Amino acid sequence: MVACSDNLFDVAKLILLDEVFIYLPNEDMPKIKEMIINFENMGVVCHYNVDIIDLHSSEQTVGKFAGYAVVSFSLKYMDFRRLLIKRLIDILGSLVGLLLTALITPFVALAIKLESKGPVFFSQIRIGKNGRRFKIYKFRSMYMDAEEKKKALLEQNEMDGLMFKMEDDPRVTKVGKFIRKTSIDELPQFYNILIGDMSLVGTRPPTVDEFEKYNLNYRRRLSITPGLTGMWQVNGRSNVLSFDEVVKYDLEYIDNWSLRLDFKILLQTVGVVLFRKGAK
Repeated sequence: MVACSDNLFDVAKLILLDEVFIYLPNEDMPKIKEMIINFENMGVVCHYNVDIIDLHSSEQTVGKFAGYAVVSFSLKYMDFRRLLIKRLIDILGSLVGLLLTALITPFVALAIKLESKGPVFFSQIRIGKNGRRFKIYKFRSMYMDAEEKKKALLEQNEMDGLMFKMEDDPRVTKVGKFIRKTSIDELPQFYNILIGDMSLVGTRPPTVDEFEKYNLNYRRRLSITPGLTGMWQVNGRSNVLSFDEVVKYDLEYIDNWSLRLDFKILLQTVGVVLFRKGAK
């Protein structure tokens, strides 16, 4: 047994969880409805048998799950065909991005090596769709002891909430400041997009320590594949100083997702990177 009724959601919010099937014929209906609402708020698709009739949910579908007739509840239903188109765009975009990355890597690598010791690339475990863990790749922009120094800098965090942010972070190298400002440090993530860990557009993938502090509402931002860029990045990310505001932008993206919105965000991202529009 993974969890019981007393710690169900404490466990559920921290594990890889795509869908839930509930079959509790002897449970009180208010308790079941509360469970479904909590799973919905996490962004997890919830299946229950057709005995539930009057539950106000954004998306309800009737079908089969594990041989049972079920009503499936979800705050947002994403059409498979549009998701397939999104994935094909991701693959094409990542191939173009990896070509660009290959062209500039020798120059970026030389600059990084000349300034500080250590590898050219930085990798870190991040949390992806529905709790999946993956290794994200970037060009290294910090000194090698950055993680150890972070603990001493926590009191200077300029972000309200779970994310850490400092405008003049002493852990960042001179080369690192340039490649961050121009978003060059993010280019190796086109590999993450190619293999399906990430998408061109999505929500920011959290670190493990951030994820372990999530509540149920924060968990819903992991109901889609994380992205290289997203809504909060093109809406003045330097001016966003609250994690709750980041979550607000992410959930707005999830609730209003469409291919058109993805194209809009991609165009805005080009403006941000090339012309420094929409963000500082």
